[in-house]
Amino acid sequence: MAPLIQDVLRLGVWLVLLLAVFVPVEKVWVLRPQRVLRRGFGTDLAYYFLSGLLPKLLLVLPISVLAGLMHSQTQIGFYAWTAGIPGWLRLPLAMMVGDIGSYWGHRWTHQIPLLWRFHSIHHGAEEIDWLVNSRAHPIDMVFVRVCGLVPMYLLGLAQPTGSTADLVPVLVTLLGNFWGFFIHANIKWRFGWLEYLVSSPAFHHWHHTNDRPENTNKNYAALLPWVDKLFGTLYLPNSWPTQYGVDGPLPSDLAGQLLHPITARHSPRQKPGPPSVA
Repeated sequence: MAPLIQDVLRLGVWLVLLLAVFVPVEKVWVLRPQRVLRRGFGTDLAYYFLSGLLPKLLLVLPISVLAGLMHSQTQIGFYAWTAGIPGWLRLPLAMMVGDIGSYWGHRWTHQIPLLWRFHSIHHGAEEIDWLVNSRAHPIDMVFVRVCGLVPMYLLGLAQPTGSTADLVPVLVTLLGNFWGFFIHANIKWRFGWLEYLVSSPAFHHWHHTNDRPENTNKNYAALLPWVDKLFGTLYLPNSWPTQYGVDGPLPSDLAGQLLHPITARHSPRQKPGPPSVA
């Protein structure tokens, strides 16, 4: 069977599992009543398959370069030491380092106009549910993912020996993907003090808010809210956002959204907030 067909079938199986988990959960613990087949659902479904196929191809070159670089440096004492860290410890360390890297990649997509042109596609959703996690321009997704993987490889926490396949970056990516669906879910769960340690739907919904200028451009971390606390961008009140989206129109179809960052004269913006304190 051709690799492409295998990947499509794999994504189809995962989609069925995700639907089986999140559709009932969003019905029972719904935050805002909305249809399962809400506005933009079909486009986001297309993004689900596109985001599962294209970034994998685009990441081959940069990850191969990183892995090769680490393989050539295994004689350096530091990398020899990291190669000896057991997997059960290397995994949480890689998750922490990767989340800090992706935090900055994500933050740059809000602060650098060129990067925002691509990232604004993700923020264009005005109704939030689990599938919005897939709504991302491939260039945007690859950039943020590379920002998370680079420090993992440079610190020797991913494929430290370069001689064997390493499950750590794979597990970090899989966990991050599933958690991304969860924190976008249209559910009203709150975790109390745990929300400052592990990201929750409330934490990430506030990242998508577009209600008041002082509330935007917050909560960039994917997994660890204390990273936002460390860099001065945490916002986690007891309430929920009143609206989502961006200022300005975006195309509603997949092709239009993929071309929009390149062809549009102006990018839609979130209401700009005060400068973040790093």
